[in-house]
Amino acid sequence: MADSTIPVHVKAEVSVRVNPVLSSISRVIKFMGIKAVVLFFTVVVGVYLTILVANMGGYVDQIQRGQIQEQIATQVLNDPSFKLLAADVRAQRIADITRMAEHRAGLDQPFMVRSVRFLTNALSLNLGRALYMNSDGGSRQVRRIILERLPSTLVLFATENFLNFFLSIFFALALSRKYASFWDRVIITLSPTSSAPGWFYGLFLILIFAAQFGILPYGGMVAAPPPDTPINYFLSLCQHLVLPVFALLLSTIFGNVYAWRTFFLIYSSEDYVDMAKAKGLSSRDIERRYILRPTLPVIITNFALALITVWQGAIVLETIFNWPGLGRLTFQAIGLFDTPVIVGSTVIYAYLLAITVFLLEFIYTLVDPRVKIGSEGRRV
Repeated sequence: MADSTIPVHVKAEVSVRVNPVLSSISRVIKFMGIKAVVLFFTVVVGVYLTILVANMGGYVDQIQRGQIQEQIATQVLNDPSFKLLAADVRAQRIADITRMAEHRAGLDQPFMVRSVRFLTNALSLNLGRALYMNSDGGSRQVRRIILERLPSTLVLFATENFLNFFLSIFFALALSRKYASFWDRVIITLSPTSSAPGWFYGLFLILIFAAQFGILPYGGMVAAPPPDTPINYFLSLCQHLVLPVFALLLSTIFGNVYAWRTFFLIYSSEDYVDMAKAKGLSSRDIERRYILRPTLPVIITNFALALITVWQGAIVLETIFNWPGLGRLTFQAIGLFDTPVIVGSTVIYAYLLAITVFLLEFIYTLVDPRVKIGSEGRRV
C-alpha cells in the first residue's frame, strides 16, 4: 500500500540514481579482483624464477651435498670412537649419517618437488633458515637476518630518496619558469651524467674526500668503536652518510631535474594555463592548480616506486662503502649461494611492489578526476 502512494516519476528517478551506484560498485569490485589475481600471478612467477636462478637449476644442491660430506668427514676424523671401528662399519656409519643429514636438508627429494615446496613457503613468508650466513648471536633465521639489515638500508636510501625527490621537484619548477636560461642550459648539459651508477661516483668521492683530504670516512655506518652517547652516535652516522648519499644524488638528480622540468614545461604550455594567466592568477596558484595537480599521478608513482626500491638497496654501492644494509646482504648471499636469503629478500620486495601498484590505481582516482577505476569507465 505504501508503494502505491509513491508517484511513478519519483520511482523512476530513484531507480536512475541507484543503478549507476550499483554499476560503479560492481565495476570497482570486478576491477579489484582481476587486478589482485594478475598481480599475485606475477609475484608467483617472479619468485619461482628467482628460486630457479638462485639454485642454479639444482647445482646448489650438489654444492650443499659436498659441504655436508666434508663436514661429516671432518667430524669422523676428530672422533676417536670412529677410529676403533672396522673400515666397512665406519663407512656404513658415515653413509647413514650423511643420508640423515641430506634428509634433514631435503636433498633426498627431486629438485622440482622441493622448488614447489620452497615456493609455497616463500609466498607464505615462511622463510626458514639461512644455509651458511649467520647473523649476530649465531642466528640463521632469514627473517631475523633481513630485519637486522633493513634499518641500515632505510637510513641510507630513505634519506637519499627524500632529498632527491623534493630537490628535483623544486629545481624543476624553478627551471620551468626560466626556460633557456643559463642554469637551464647547465642542467641540460649535466643530465647525461645521470647515466653513471652511484658506485661510480662513490669511488671518486672516496679517493678525493677520504684518501686525499681525509675529511670524511672511507665507509661503514658509524665509527669503530661506536660512540657511547646518542648525540655522538648520530653525528658519526651523519658523517658516514655524506659520501654514499652524495654519490647517489650525483647519479640521479640531474636527470630527474631535466625530466621533471620538461614535464612541467609541457603542462605549462596548455591552453588552460594561458587562460589562468589571462585571469590574473599568481604564478604560485598557477603552478599549484594547473601544473602540479595534473602531474600528481606521475609524481606519486615515481615517489612510491622510489620508496619501494629502498628494500633492495644497492649491492655494489653498499659493498664499496661497507654499508651493512640489504644490498650488501644480497651480495654476500649470492657469493655463498645462500638461496633462502636471496629468495626471502626477493619475495618481500615482490609483495611490496605488487601492493604499491594495486594501491596506486585507487590513488590516481583521488588526485585526478579524469581517471576512473575499471577499463569500462577509464578516461584519460
